Amino acid sequence: MVINNGGNLSTEYFKAYFHLIMVTQGASLDHARDIAFARLFNNEATSLGDSSYNHFIEAYLEMKNVKTV
Repeated sequence: MVINNGGNLSTEYFKAYFHLIMVTQGASLDHARDIAFARLFNNEATSLGDSSYNHFIEAYLEMKNVKTV
């Protein structure tokens, strides 16, 4: 997947990406988060910018809250 480094990835984008990993790999949300972080951010939070990283965290927390309710 090619990502424009100047782009601002949305919370919905990350939620969809987590879901895709969870479905295709049978991964938990936590494992999907780790995979996505490694693939998209190259394990460096600032690689796609602060806004994208904040949306990444928001997406994870929103999905985690939905699963625990």
